[in-house]
Amino acid sequence: MTNSLPNAVISDDQVAAYREKGFIAVEDIFSAGEINRMCTALDELVATAHGATGHTKMLDLEPSHTPDRPRVRRIKDAVNSHPVFDEMSKRPRLIAALTALIGPNLRMHGSKINLKAADFGAPVEWHQDWAFYPHSNDDVLAVGVMLDDMLPENGPLMVVPGSHKGPTHDHHQDGRFVGGINIADAGLDVSGAEQITGRAGACSFHHVRAVHGSAQNTSERDRRLLLFQIAAGDAWDIRGMPTEESWDDYAATFIAGKPTNEPRVVPTPIRLPYPGPLKGGSIYESQTVLNNKTFGAARET
Repeated sequence: MTNSLPNAVISDDQVAAYREKGFIAVEDIFSAGEINRMCTALDELVATAHGATGHTKMLDLEPSHTPDRPRVRRIKDAVNSHPVFDEMSKRPRLIAALTALIGPNLRMHGSKINLKAADFGAPVEWHQDWAFYPHSNDDVLAVGVMLDDMLPENGPLMVVPGSHKGPTHDHHQDGRFVGGINIADAGLDVSGAEQITGRAGACSFHHVRAVHGSAQNTSERDRRLLLFQIAAGDAWDIRGMPTEESWDDYAATFIAGKPTNEPRVVPTPIRLPYPGPLKGGSIYESQTVLNNKTFGAARET
């Protein structure tokens, strides 16, 4: 295995694999101490679900959640919910890996933590992130920080190799965005999907156009995954900048390098996520109405 990067965070072979398959996993991006800090921060956020009667601005709850038996399936906007996650998004080892994959100017355009708790953690149906937020070019990816060991039995991320080079599949149903692909209608073969596994501290990197999903966690081991959504600095969200956001707000989302007002435009297959979903708030809610689910409704225990 060759490696031209002096810090040996990510190899040339891994970069080539990312280009070819649309995803890779890299071990030991974060230390055990850093993972412990993030897990402690996550526990603090999850504790706020006690007494919650429904989804909040920060919390997305499992269908089986009750105020006295809290069950959280997602922390929304993790970076802005706890300073530890903002700090970790700028760690040198992570920046080095991202620089090798999409360049030195890096913008954080979203973050979340998906919690697949032992025995009942919810599945996510097949989808492409690109369907949610198409950009002027597709040097955009998601980093999955493994807060727990991600194993075959606890609902790991699965990605269809090479699907990032293919079409943008329709994520609509009955004329409304549902955030998932009806694989029968799309003629999509997911039989070759590969599981991404690794130890706590590893990171997965999957291309914004890669088809991916994950089954329910029916094991006795939690699978918590922190997701950083990262774009190259010259990749602009074609939905535009939020009206309430200033240039300074936009510049503050950069975790490395600097912004530009000259987007790089590359022809890519785009579908916009409009009209919006009948059930919004998270991908979990949007996908509840999807017909022909691969993984089915979450089993409650």
